[in-house]
Amino acid sequence: MPTIADNLKQMKARIRDAEELYNRPQNSVQLLSVSKMKPTSAIVSAYQAGQRHFGENYMQEALNKQSELGAFDITWHFIGAIQSNKTKVLAAHFDWIHCVDSLKIAQRLSSQRPDFLSPLNICIQVNISNEESKSGVTLKELPNLISEISELPNLCVRGVMAIPAPQIDFVAQRQPYRTLVATVKSLNNLNLNTFSFGMSDDLDAAIAEGSTLVRIGTALFGMRN
Repeated sequence: MPTIADNLKQMKARIRDAEELYNRPQNSVQLLSVSKMKPTSAIVSAYQAGQRHFGENYMQEALNKQSELGAFDITWHFIGAIQSNKTKVLAAHFDWIHCVDSLKIAQRLSSQRPDFLSPLNICIQVNISNEESKSGVTLKELPNLISEISELPNLCVRGVMAIPAPQIDFVAQRQPYRTLVATVKSLNNLNLNTFSFGMSDDLDAAIAEGSTLVRIGTALFGMRN
């Protein structure tokens, strides 16, 4: 049976191959390990294999893991839905928040970020496929929200996050990412450098269109219970 270290090595090789194939700079795409519903032992295994960025969806689960792994130099990303009554804890315990989709949430995170911590890295969630079941702003709303959040203290708007509707066709997988990247790059007065999109099924399409951070869970850790 392949180990987590084996899976991590294989996935990083796949990312490097895609960088080369689509003329991306080497090491321009970072791997975010999605460790939700996995034990701390799995995180430790990935950490020992060189992984440092981990994404969690559920706040209490993440806090428990952070407590157990306090001695590890881990960068914690929150990639789940954000509830207003949870922003104070999120602002104090995470390095990155990926699912900000309103000025209200951003204002709360900004005001509740402890002064002794560096600015909280923010990605704005975009509902790129306009799915009713998903959160996120529209492309039309995106420029104004970026501008508003960029004015807030204690936050650093790094870029955008998106999970498009699933597609099997490679060309169809690329299209929403291409549209999103073009929209962000048209905002040339803002220094946005993070494109958080792409998972196992559409990894190559995401990298082809500019992803800088891909989220991988099952392919590293195995199926969740």
